[in-house]
Amino acid sequence: MLAETERLILREIGLDDWESIHTYTISPEVTKYTAWGPNTEQDTNAYIEQVLQSQQEQPRSQFDLAVCLKTDGTLVGSVGIYTEGTNAEMGYVMNPQYQGKGYAAEASHALLGLGFNTLGVHRIYAKCRPNNKASERVMQKIGMEYEGMMREHWFYKGAFHDSLVYSILAREYAQLQKADIG
Repeated sequence: MLAETERLILREIGLDDWESIHTYTISPEVTKYTAWGPNTEQDTNAYIEQVLQSQQEQPRSQFDLAVCLKTDGTLVGSVGIYTEGTNAEMGYVMNPQYQGKGYAAEASHALLGLGFNTLGVHRIYAKCRPNNKASERVMQKIGMEYEGMMREHWFYKGAFHDSLVYSILAREYAQLQKADIG
């Protein structure tokens, strides 16, 4: 286990997780705003293999984690943080059955703690497509600030796409933590 929240456990993804992950990576609804998917079984297995390889890297720069319910261990999604120097990019994806319950924000907030407190990064950012309002709300809920829009910076699924960029700095995260405690 790498992080724990009131309702969730964030742990390393393992080989046995492929089926649970595949249940949502095959969904056009889930992959509507992603650069991957809908996945075939082969795609999901390749992802799991890549995650397992990244777990062995030293120094490690990629952390893809299973988001599981504390109550029964059900895998409800995944989050990831990818470091590059003093910066890190984070992302999240949830099984549609568990969306709208605050799990993405709860898991992402825990991921900020991992990034700042354990990995020692200075800035964590996330991106989403302008129409992905749910993802944008997650970034806002966890205290990220809007930086701007990257115009047509990414070509995938046959078209150019814009991205909204949000970020939070280590000192801003520390202030939020103090406010939560105080």
